[in-house]
Amino acid sequence: MANGTLWTRPEHASCSCASSLTGFHSFLPGTDEDAIIEILTKLNVSQRQQVLITYKSSIGRDLIDDLKSELSGNFERVIVGMMTPTTMYDVHELRRAMKGAGTDEGCLIEILASRTNEEIRRINENYKLQYGRTLEEDIVSDTSSMFRRVLVSLATGNRDEGTYVDDALAQQDAQCLYEAGEKKWGTDEVQFMAILCTRNRCHLLRVFDAYRGIANKDITDSIKSEMSGDLEDGLLAVVKCVRNKPAYFAERLYKSMKGLGTDDNTLIRVMVSRSEIDMLDIRREFLTMYGKSLYSFIKGDCSGDYRKVLLRLCGGED
Repeated sequence: MANGTLWTRPEHASCSCASSLTGFHSFLPGTDEDAIIEILTKLNVSQRQQVLITYKSSIGRDLIDDLKSELSGNFERVIVGMMTPTTMYDVHELRRAMKGAGTDEGCLIEILASRTNEEIRRINENYKLQYGRTLEEDIVSDTSSMFRRVLVSLATGNRDEGTYVDDALAQQDAQCLYEAGEKKWGTDEVQFMAILCTRNRCHLLRVFDAYRGIANKDITDSIKSEMSGDLEDGLLAVVKCVRNKPAYFAERLYKSMKGLGTDDNTLIRVMVSRSEIDMLDIRREFLTMYGKSLYSFIKGDCSGDYRKVLLRLCGGED
């Protein structure tokens, strides 16, 4: 069940879409940012798509183009992100992570490690339609070695999503992981990938318990000591998402804001993409993990309309 912060009662949807439309038309020239925030954060993503259609049919212009011409900076990026259908938002983010000089590996890892098979399938389909080549082709041309193989594996969206646990196999997998890492000189990364990227969640939780019994340490500690760089980050993300996805996103948000400077790409992506899915769970994990609320962190780290809209996506103080 979705546990997000943005929702609208179905019976209010059509009238809110209609009133939003007249609102947009009247305040876009000159731009009333508060009104834009007020309207958009009261609609869910499918209702915002309806606003786009109604706006175009009534006014003969594209609302996203109009918003882009009136808004700027991070505030514009949040608003445009909110107006983009969920799958297309992931598609655009994956493309942004790979185009031009440099690669945003964190973005690739975050999206591919956390989405369901069905979400990955839709991403692949839309990526090809949008850019005329496959997501896998871009991953292969933009990344290298074992990290590339992990991303390609995750991008197939082929994880077992059942709940069956074979105890003997879980024990065997744990032993394989131990022998592929801690027990030998050098690391057999393929073994880690084969198990972590394909087994179902319930099975992996059992594997992690068995691993601790065999190796006397947590699987994450072994990954940290056996691997490095993007490969380490990628496999750690897989383990964290299997264990507790909201906690994984809470950590992403924390790291995007702590210290000097803000990683706005990550902050915007997580706030926009999780607002209707598990933002309430993320807030709860954030408070537990860091002793401060997500709301207070955003408030201290951002400013202006950018801060206002992120606080609305956050949904409240804890």
